[in-house]
Amino acid sequence: MKTRVYELAKELNMETKELLDKLQELNLPPMTHLSGVDEETANMVRDLFLEEDKVAVKERPKKKIRKAKEDTESIDKNANKAKKNAKPEVKKTNVKEDRREEAKKESAENNNQRSNKKKRNNNNNNNNKNNNNNNNNNNNNNYNNQANNKKGKKNRQNNKNNDNKPQEVKEEKQEAKKAKDEVVYIQDPIIVKDLAEKLGVGVNELITKLIMLGLMLNQNQSVDFDTASLMADEFGIKVELEVPQSEEEALELDFEDSEDTLVTRPPVVTVMGHVDHGKTSLLDAIRETKVQAGEAGGITQRIGAYSINVKGKKVVFLDTPGHEAFTQMRARGAQITDISVIVVAADDGIMPQTKEAISHSKAAGVPIIVAINKIDRPEANIERIYQELADNDLLPEKWGGSTITVEVSAKKRINIDELLEMIILVAEMEDIKANPNRRAMGTVIEAQLDKGQGPTATVLVQKGTLKKGDYVVSGTACGKIRLMVDDNGKGIMKATPSTPVKIMGLSEVPEAGEFFYAVESEKKARAIADMRKEKQREEMITATQKVSLDNLFDRIKEGELKDLNIIIKADNKGSIEAISSSLTKLSNDEVKVSVIHSGVGGISESDVMLASASNAIIIGFNVRPNNGAMDLANAESIEVKTYRVIYDIIDDIKNAVKGMLKPKTKETVLGRATVRATFRLPSGQTIAGIYVDNGKITRNSSIRLLRDDVVIHDGGISSLKRFKDDAKEVATGYEAGLGLDNYNDVKEGDEMEAYIIEEIKA
Repeated sequence: MKTRVYELAKELNMETKELLDKLQELNLPPMTHLSGVDEETANMVRDLFLEEDKVAVKERPKKKIRKAKEDTESIDKNANKAKKNAKPEVKKTNVKEDRREEAKKESAENNNQRSNKKKRNNNNNNNNKNNNNNNNNNNNNNYNNQANNKKGKKNRQNNKNNDNKPQEVKEEKQEAKKAKDEVVYIQDPIIVKDLAEKLGVGVNELITKLIMLGLMLNQNQSVDFDTASLMADEFGIKVELEVPQSEEEALELDFEDSEDTLVTRPPVVTVMGHVDHGKTSLLDAIRETKVQAGEAGGITQRIGAYSINVKGKKVVFLDTPGHEAFTQMRARGAQITDISVIVVAADDGIMPQTKEAISHSKAAGVPIIVAINKIDRPEANIERIYQELADNDLLPEKWGGSTITVEVSAKKRINIDELLEMIILVAEMEDIKANPNRRAMGTVIEAQLDKGQGPTATVLVQKGTLKKGDYVVSGTACGKIRLMVDDNGKGIMKATPSTPVKIMGLSEVPEAGEFFYAVESEKKARAIADMRKEKQREEMITATQKVSLDNLFDRIKEGELKDLNIIIKADNKGSIEAISSSLTKLSNDEVKVSVIHSGVGGISESDVMLASASNAIIIGFNVRPNNGAMDLANAESIEVKTYRVIYDIIDDIKNAVKGMLKPKTKETVLGRATVRATFRLPSGQTIAGIYVDNGKITRNSSIRLLRDDVVIHDGGISSLKRFKDDAKEVATGYEAGLGLDNYNDVKEGDEMEAYIIEEIKA
């Protein structure tokens, strides 16, 4: 009965190919894995190679490595293993000699044919013996070579011998850990890679189990807790849902101070109210500045913080937007404030946003002072304002209530001192205190990316003392404070409670409204920031479709669109928050409005690429795309919409969702130019020496002045000249002198974008 080669290899725990090579060395006829071997030859192979193969199976090395291992084991250091290897060699020799003696006896007793067959087998054995002797000689030569290189070889071999030991120890530790840890706590959802690590299994093995379950996922995708529990059961591991603890609780970043550590601090006053009721003008009257002049359309679209001395006492004012888009910003302002000053126009009365401001202030539990503004106007009706206040549970003191009201005129500076006296009086009654002798914590009021200073943040210190050089963390941003300035732009070394300061040195732009904490080291700040980034990684949104505002409603009706994906780029974080919050509220039963990405700064090529992959619309607020982004957007047919006023964004998206968008005008960009020099005329006007990079600049076009792709001015052209002659247009590659209408803050390196607004004919 013959044994097939693959069966014999399986019996000897050898690779079939390896056994075929051995059989070829025995000068046997060429064979395949299906060839049959007679019982006598099979026994001979078993005797010759069984012990050797046992060693090979035990150690699992490659062919060449096994030979080197056997050679090395004959060194004195491994004498015991060498003895084991020597015994099979002796045994092999004895077996061969016995078989030769038996063959001779059989040869004398049997016929010549039988005898010749035995002789041929003996000759094969002798050849094999000679081959083995040659191999032994080669091995001896290898020993000599190893002896000559004993130092290096010995070290390498020791490393090889120990390679399996750490792995074995590691596996033993893992098994011990699994046995010891009865329950593994996981998050919901959890990344596949993280789940594999928690369960102590390979990622590929886990993915295979998921595929068997019908889930085609990669290692960076997430699964819910139920799926994770099912996978854990497959590996015999118990899991429970991990209840996340906030970083503040876990790391004790914030804590309550004892009463004996508290001292009196300046009050934080938030000025709130409806749009265009005169909040910023009132602060102008107090600060005697013109903050309002720098706002687009006279509308405040971010929070400003100002520190003011009132009769030797410090008061911090927060100016919040009044438009409904900034509900969250007003809410945040009320939460960090001590006193709310609600501005009501005497000629307009209490409006919806005024009511919201009252609600936020009541929810925050802070005292309210009502400033009735614009009393100098003929249409002013003070009694009507009192009645409306009473209807909103704010009974004025003049009507026998407890709500303080002050009738003022910001424009004519009427009763401003009386308003400040009321603020100081209320602050004294509230007995506002904080502990200055601890690590600082507070709130980010505003944050932006500055071209020269990098990420900056305006923060309000609420507890402790913030010092220059402190390590801080806010959300995913962290860093060492390298510069700290007050609201007047003056550098300071420390900021006590209730002090608004602008800080620089952060790794990225933090989120407006985020808490910031001073920590003891950079290592801890980075650890907290990295932990928060890991959480954000799990919340990334994947977009699947493309859309434009013009075809949005048709796509909805056809059932092709369920999500409207939007990318928002703006000049500051506060604006992004307001726009995002307002747009997501426009979702209805047919379409969901999702903000898949947002960021501070101009529209870049990466934004366009993301929009192309997700079929999103790019919304720019007070920013513009650079040349590369514009070219890419045109090539990919990505819609880029830019705005200067937020409620225009809301109206466009709302109309598009409802199918009412009927654009009447179209913006056409004519060209771009770079400011290479500036000149000041005797009249005081600044003339920009420009070079047209692409397109053309025409005399009747409008100009956007860009600084780091952020719009800092939008207006007309007062003059356009080539040398001393007036020019109607300047083409690509030519220089010219250009003056802007009523604007002189032009610097070298600024960019100018020329555009016209065209009517679309039906």
